[in-house]
Amino acid sequence: MEPAISIRGLTKFYGDLRALDNFSMEVRQGEFFGFLGPNGAGKTTTINILAGLTTYEDGEVYESSCNHKARQSRSN
Repeated sequence: MEPAISIRGLTKFYGDLRALDNFSMEVRQGEFFGFLGPNGAGKTTTINILAGLTTYEDGEVYESSCNHKARQSRSN
């Protein structure tokens, strides 16, 4: 069974600030998940990428309903 969400090697910069550094995770269909962590850990950035609200510099984002590769930033 393919995952509902798969993130591999996700990297996102805001200027010189690295908001996500090679982040990876997978959520199987039927699972529930949540993000916990301190301020600045990249939780909101990850959700914004999954929602298609922001681009990223490197990595792969796959949701069973669509592939985000086309939204990846071409700056790097």
